[in-house]
Amino acid sequence: MLATSIDLVMKYDYLEEKFKKAYQWLKDNDTAKMEDGRYDICDGVFAMVQRYETIDFEEGRFESHKDYLDIQYIAEGYESFGQALVCDCKLNESVPDNDVYFYDTPEFYTQVNLKAGDLVVVPPEEVHQPRVCYHGKKMMVTKVVVKVKV
Repeated sequence: MLATSIDLVMKYDYLEEKFKKAYQWLKDNDTAKMEDGRYDICDGVFAMVQRYETIDFEEGRFESHKDYLDIQYIAEGYESFGQALVCDCKLNESVPDNDVYFYDTPEFYTQVNLKAGDLVVVPPEEVHQPRVCYHGKKMMVTKVVVKVKV
């Protein structure tokens, strides 16, 4: 599933070589069994395996990145994942050294539910709210966030 605007789908080539390498890496590796940490895939592309317990919607923060697109892949578990356009959001905190920008909860956003094997691709023009409980049920999730340099 790729959920985005027509302008953004035309801006980025989600099947260019660096994306294909990222998708292939996810397919070729049993990421649910990998240790947490960073894994280099190719020039400008790396993955971060992480484990966490999902949180309530109110605890989640909407965020964006300027230098990287995110491919967020669920290896184990499930979660709800919010998405909106940066232009529809109010910035409330910037941490440029970590390439992360936080926003107030937007008035209009889309929420998708992700289970093991699902992924979302988030360009810099979108904010996202990861790690949220599915139907209020907290659970442990193993996720891989692949960072693709813009």
